[in-house]
Amino acid sequence: MPRLGQGTWKMGERAGLWETEKQSIRRGIQDGMTLIDTAEMYGSGRSEQLIGEAIRGMDRNGLFLVSKVYPHNAGRRHMRESCEASLKRLGTEYLDLYLLHWRGGIPLRETVECMEELQAEGKIRRWGVSNFDREDMEELWRVRGGEKCAVNQVLYHLGSRGIEYDLLPWMRERGVIPMAYCPVAQGGSLRRGMLQNAAVQEIARAHQAAPMQVLLAFLLKQPDIVAIPKASLPEHTEENAAAALIRLSDDEWKALSDAFPAPDHKTALDML
Repeated sequence: MPRLGQGTWKMGERAGLWETEKQSIRRGIQDGMTLIDTAEMYGSGRSEQLIGEAIRGMDRNGLFLVSKVYPHNAGRRHMRESCEASLKRLGTEYLDLYLLHWRGGIPLRETVECMEELQAEGKIRRWGVSNFDREDMEELWRVRGGEKCAVNQVLYHLGSRGIEYDLLPWMRERGVIPMAYCPVAQGGSLRRGMLQNAAVQEIARAHQAAPMQVLLAFLLKQPDIVAIPKASLPEHTEENAAAALIRLSDDEWKALSDAFPAPDHKTALDML
């Protein structure tokens, strides 16, 4: 699984941006960001359709496709139907990773059984979850087969480090990969505050990089973090890809960490 991929939340929703967004996805693939994350929820399937057009004719083995199932579809009545609809929109025979988008009312036992069946049928390669806090993960681990969860996709960036207190250590002990969505933050005021921070600005100048790239480099310095920034314009996709080339020193990483410290106590899991 590539460590830097492409998020597609809110992409494919505006007809006037369709071709530009499609070119953005293709540019990302050309630049090595072959992991593409989507969900049946995104644009009610239009994000998956956009990706399907963008990757048409490409070598499927060179791509890593991730999609997510609605919680209310994550059971016996609808999961297979949801998965097959996602596959059709994407124009592929299988998903590399299929995630439960967030906790819902369907028992985890039933969701795990359905995930395992889809995997046995070859419709998905691996499965995981999204927006699960430590208590959710512990409950999942008590379910038969729950320990086969490969990934937990959570909101994580320099300004939102709550998972570092107990969730991230728990996942690392069990080999569950953290996938960071919104890795450069969502929301104007929060993102501006991070980009305008003195430490971020200084490190960006030292690496001749954009401040946004420094935010990504902060996460990518941790060897097990997968980040999926979204970019609707090809030039922004190129900036994201170039962030993987930034090598922060330990002192630079500490300066960023000191500027935006992780909490020293349990906090509610950030979600969007």
